[in-house]
Amino acid sequence: MKFASFSKDGKASYGAVTKDGIVDLGRRLNHADLKAVIAAGAIDEARKAADGQAADMPVESVTLLPPIPNPSKIICIGLNYHDHRKETGRTEETANPTLFTRFADTQIGHGQAMILPMASEQLDFEGELALVIGKEARHVSQANALSHIAGYTCFNDGSVRDWQFHTTQFVPGKNFPATGGCGPWMVTADEVPDPSKLTLTTRLNGKQVQHSPTDMLIFPIPRLIEYISTFTTLRPGDLIVTGTPGGVGAKRTPPLWMKAGDKVEVEITGVGTLVNTIAAER
Repeated sequence: MKFASFSKDGKASYGAVTKDGIVDLGRRLNHADLKAVIAAGAIDEARKAADGQAADMPVESVTLLPPIPNPSKIICIGLNYHDHRKETGRTEETANPTLFTRFADTQIGHGQAMILPMASEQLDFEGELALVIGKEARHVSQANALSHIAGYTCFNDGSVRDWQFHTTQFVPGKNFPATGGCGPWMVTADEVPDPSKLTLTTRLNGKQVQHSPTDMLIFPIPRLIEYISTFTTLRPGDLIVTGTPGGVGAKRTPPLWMKAGDKVEVEITGVGTLVNTIAAER
């Protein structure tokens, strides 16, 4: 099932996305938001509350928010596709994943504008598969890792490249306001039994710029959860953004930066298509 967070008439809520629209679960369940549903282990309760219900509103009538607007952690993986690692000139594989963090308030939802900052003209696209943690995870084995996932969503890790490479630490270039597109919804894990069997495609103004199967990940999802849960406790609603494939704008000749007025799409089979426009910072 697909679950989305949204705003309508200035009020935030969440619901199940059906072929006819959104079933508003915020007014049917005693959970404050989708993260609270996940934390309570109430995905089945939410599914039952939506089953057989007529849609309360069309998807087009709401503002979609990031599926989890308020995660306690967003942990992103760098250099995690073989072709992307090679295009950056890094020929040697590392023994452990490269990690950086995003702040929750850098996220925007499907249909909202990613902001090209005044401080730079080097805003790059990075289509990625993101997973949402479903239950507390600490010292989790790879064999049990997938059982800790609530669902999957699309992510565009918009990267301000010159700021990213001010030093060897990526954080500044990954945390400008409204540069992390996420959505359009979360697809529950039961609908994605094997996340290594998906295909990710990024399009800029309708032209394909990235295309890769997710089995090209250097560190697959179970390994990421095992590694990350060794040094920190993953909480329900936390996001792990698993990395981008080759084709990024920074490594093209000439570089291909996103500019005001552009439209960027991140499509993942079985999950959905995240669409954002680009707007200049005022």
